[in-house]
Order: sequence, then structure tokens, then C-alpha cells
Amino acid sequence: MKKKLTYLVLTLFGAVLLIAGCGKSGNSANEEDSGKLKVVTTFYPMYDFTKNVAQENAVVSLLVPAGTEVHDFEPSAKMIAQIENADVFVYNSDEMETWVPSVLKSIDTSKTVIVNASEGIDLIHNEADADEHDEEHEHEGEEHSHAVDPHVWLDPVLAQAEVTNIQKGLAEADPDNSDAYAANAETYQQKLEDLNQEFVSAFENATKRSFVTQHAAFAYLAKRYDLTQISVSGLSSDAEPSPAKLAELSDFVTENKVDYIYFEDNASSKIAETLADEVDVELLVLSPIEGVTQKEQDAGIDYIHVMQDNLNALKKSIQ
Repeated sequence: MKKKLTYLVLTLFGAVLLIAGCGKSGNSANEEDSGKLKVVTTFYPMYDFTKNVAQENAVVSLLVPAGTEVHDFEPSAKMIAQIENADVFVYNSDEMETWVPSVLKSIDTSKTVIVNASEGIDLIHNEADADEHDEEHEHEGEEHSHAVDPHVWLDPVLAQAEVTNIQKGLAEADPDNSDAYAANAETYQQKLEDLNQEFVSAFENATKRSFVTQHAAFAYLAKRYDLTQISVSGLSSDAEPSPAKLAELSDFVTENKVDYIYFEDNASSKIAETLADEVDVELLVLSPIEGVTQKEQDAGIDYIHVMQDNLNALKKSIQ
């Protein structure tokens, strides 16, 4: 009888430990059972914008890890399941996350609010880029044009429009907290407007208004502040420019006394280095903010922080 009682106690104790262990197997289990809105976002700016709008009312996750080339990203089956199980899915645009249209065809979107953050924004068509590259190619059965520039988040004013779209999506999925989402969005948009004013003040009296960058990701920013972006490789960050294009850029850099060429922090700087070596100029980082590592986030680095770094880098050229 004593042995049976001991066995029963040990069995019950083991069951308690098993239940407790299941409850602690990663934050996601607790978060999914918390009753909070579940939101899946694609890459970092969408994640940061959404976190600022949602605050404590939602669990926000990020699909594309820092250091991954967003343009070429393909989601795993597990990631597609995450989207399908989410209350809200936030992405930038069909032109940026070219895999999204085909994924949305394969899941039940009646159970998930889909937020195209760039909806209502007029996208820039880069005809020069279309001439240099094959304008359209097949991507998972969808046509994708390299001539359409998706980098709207790099304009602080258009970033505010994306925040509004995200706020509306969260409110649609969670009407009980719609007032909180609206208030959070307004607070964050004021920070984005303050950022916009920093750029306006820095460049309003500049006489040199051109900058040379490896990746043509900054057309929206350039348009906003009346700047001229000269790109080495077009919209594709790893496209190889032709010898004629490099010669043309070399002449431009020399004739206009350009001192800096910008490259992005998550891609190879090989092409920019080739040009910089040829014309003897300095390389600086200009980030498209497609990824911020968890370590950087823990250190307080976010979209606004990186945009301010971009501003300081551009001040070296725009004077």
C-alpha cells in the first residue's frame, strides 16, 4: 500500500511538471493563449510600425529575419501557417513581398485581416531601371516589375500613411481596442512628423542636392526633399551595372566633385567599392532599414533611430 501511494504521488508530481513545462515552452504558447490579437508582419519596418500602433494589445511577430534579402525571400510552410493562424497579416506591398499574392490565394483570408500597408500610395515607376533590366519576370505565377519602386517606408511622410493603414487593420480585427490603436497611431505619427521636419530643416537651404548610392532604394526620400538620387545598380541591390553605366557614373562623380558613395548595410558593397576605388571617394552606409537585429532592437535601435543615422550620413553630401 505504501509503494502504491508513493507511485501515485510521483505520478501526480510528474504530471504537474509536464503541464508546467508545456506552459513554459517558449513565449509563443503563452502569447497565443493570452487572448491578445495575433499579428504577423513581414520585414522590420512593418514590424516596428505595427508594434508602435499595437503596444500591449497585440502579440506582433516578424517573419523575415535581419540579414535576409527581402526582395528574394520565400516563406517556409511553417511561416505560411503562421500567417494563416494570425488575426492580422501586415505587409508592405505586392511589389516588395512578391510572394504574398500567391500565399494569400492558398489561405482562408476570411479569418485573417490582410493589411497592404502601402495601399493608396502612388508608387514610383523607374523607367530607367526598366530599360536596363528585364522589366518583368515570372514569380510564382505572378508578373513582377522591377520598374516599380516599393521602398515607400523610407519617406517619413509616407510612413505615416502606412501607419494609418496598419491602425485601420488592427481596429477591424479588434474593434474593442480601436480607440487605443487610434491614439497609439497618432502618437507615433507625431514622432514620424518630427523626423520629417528634421530632414526638411537639414536640406531646405542646400545647394548640393545629389547623392550617389549603390541601391536605388531612396527615390521616395529624394522626391520628398527635392534631392537627386544617382544609383549604381538600380532597384536590385545586387545587380551588376554595365561597363558603360560605370563609366557614366565615374564621369558624374568626377565632374560633380562627389566625395561619398553610399551602400546598404545588409548587402555586398562590392559594386560601390569598385566605383569608389576608381574615382577615389569614401564609402558610407545608407540603410534601407530592411532588417534590424534583435541585439540592435534590445539596444534601443529602431526605424526612427536608423533614419536619423541616414540623415546624418546624407548631410555629408547634401550641403
